[in-house]
This record gives sequence, C-alpha cells and structure tokens, in this order.
Amino acid sequence: MATFDDLSLNRNTTPQPVEPPASGTGFWPIIIVVILGLSAGVLYFAFRAKTPAPQSVAQTTADVARPPARHAAEPGEAIDLPPLDQSDALVRSLVGTLSLHPAVAAWLTTNGLIRNLTVVIANIADGETPAKHLKPLKPTGDFATKSSRGLTWIDPSSYHRYDGIAAAVGALDARGVARFYATIKPRIDEAYRDLAGSDPNFDRTVERAIVVLLSTPSVDEDVQLQSTSKVTYAFANPALQDLSAAQRQFLRMGPQNVRIVKAKLREVAGFLGIADSALPPPDGISQGR
Repeated sequence: MATFDDLSLNRNTTPQPVEPPASGTGFWPIIIVVILGLSAGVLYFAFRAKTPAPQSVAQTTADVARPPARHAAEPGEAIDLPPLDQSDALVRSLVGTLSLHPAVAAWLTTNGLIRNLTVVIANIADGETPAKHLKPLKPTGDFATKSSRGLTWIDPSSYHRYDGIAAAVGALDARGVARFYATIKPRIDEAYRDLAGSDPNFDRTVERAIVVLLSTPSVDEDVQLQSTSKVTYAFANPALQDLSAAQRQFLRMGPQNVRIVKAKLREVAGFLGIADSALPPPDGISQGR
C-alpha cells in the first residue's frame, strides 16, 4: 500500500484526472477504525504521559505500562460467526443496517471484507495510505489546481469530490459502528494474526489509527504546492509535507470534510471505550501556505 504516490498531483492548471486518493475518502477506514478518524496536525499531536515523580524502578515501570483509563466499550451482538473466509454475507447484512449510502454499497460488493477492513486500519495506524484497498470508494471528478503569480495551489473545488463520503460518515450511528466492530472482533483478530501485525492487540491498532487521523490539521487557508518533477507536486509547507502518507491523503478531503470525519471518529472512539486522554486534543486551524 505504501507504493501509492499520494502526492502525484497533475501539474496542469486545468482539471486533469489523477489516481484518486482513496484513503482520503476514508469512509470505510473510518467506519471501522473504527475507525476512522479516514487519515494529523501540522505536527503530530501524540498524547504524552506526564513524567512520573521519582519512584522505585518497579513502580515507575508499572506506571508507564498502565494504559489510560477507558470508558466501557459497547458490547457486540451474541451471534454465531461464520469462518473468516465465509463472513462476507454476514458483514453485508450487518453493515446494511448502519448505512445505505452508495459508497458503502460499493465497498460491500467486494470480497474478503473483514480482511480488507483489517489491513486498511493497520495501514492507517502505521501512517500508510490504504488507497489500493479502497478503490470502490474513489471520488468522482478530476483533481484540479489553480495558479496565481507563478504559484500553484490546490483548487478548493477538488474538495467537493469528497462531500458525499464525508456526509455518509457524518450520518453514521457511532454506537452502531462500535457494536458492529465488537460483534465481528473475533474474525478481525484472526485476520490480523494472518497479517502478522506488529501489535498483537488489534484494539490498540484501532486506537493508533484513530489518533493518526485525529492528528491531521484543519487547513482553511489555500494549500500551496511545489513541483517535484514534471508530473508531481508536494506540499510547499514543510509541516504538511512531513505528515504521514495517510495524513497527507486525509488532508486532500478539504478542511470541512476533515472536520466532519474527525468529529465522527471522536464519537466512535468513545463508544469503543477509548479514553479521551488517549486522543489528541482538538486542533486549531493551521495555515496551508
């Protein structure tokens, strides 16, 4: 997934098609990042524990290892889960009760849904873009830039390609998303073991993914680009360019859509039992120049 060049932006000033940043559409990773919080502040607002007062080595180690206090997570449904590779029909049924949005319906036409969901979340948690696993969610229309006084900027009209996906995320029932996650969690854990994830606890992977996305800044200013080759651009602002691939992708949804997604992610995180103290604080408005 990391091979996707999320900043291969077409250099023409008139709208031209480019490979769409599917992770920026982030709808599914979000619903399940359980997500989601889809994909980072001008700087990464990682929540840091306070430095402990002098104690014995044993006490200090215990304090550092103790996770943040959590709210009670929503329970899953008591149902018999089919084997992992036979679970698509169940997932389609359960997700159909959460949303009838066309983007969701498109994702549900694919196969290996739980495996897909698991790898998307794991990639976001690691800062990678899961674009190639979210092709059914790609936005319609062309990516566009604009030029002024020899400088190039993202054309804000490009952000509207993601309005429908952001609206679908905003309409999700956060409690229902958390219950869905808890219901299929045994099969997610199985899929994650097959991936040989770096963290054996997938709940922590989900939390990391949410933090990655919530750490993305809301950039209301025009976002300037700079040429990196004849066909590609990078963010001119080094603080934005230094974000992870997942975060840069998420930024391309535009500030309003990013805020909609982040608000839903915070709501879902609460129903997943993730403590507020484990999440980055709400960010201010960052500058895109």
